[in-house]
Amino acid sequence: MYKILNRNTHGTETMTFTQWIDTFVAEKGLAGRMIEVEGPKGLNIMPVGVLVEAIKGARGLEKKAIKGKLVHIDFINGDVMAFFTHLARSIAI
Repeated sequence: MYKILNRNTHGTETMTFTQWIDTFVAEKGLAGRMIEVEGPKGLNIMPVGVLVEAIKGARGLEKKAIKGKLVHIDFINGDVMAFFTHLARSIAI
């Protein structure tokens, strides 16, 4: 069973993290983009979706920090892909 919506303290419905990040990536048009990073064994080329799935598997506090950073980057019209590239280095092989 999947949890679709949460209720916040005001009784309104909010998205789960999974819904939020999927919507964020889709709205930014990043779903089909590729990330290139160097890993310990050389160049890694991965779709943004691979990184997003890794993010979804992170612990709660890590997800909260990633979401906060993405919201901030988006607010200042920054480069979300630069942050995704930074995160991708942690899963590169």
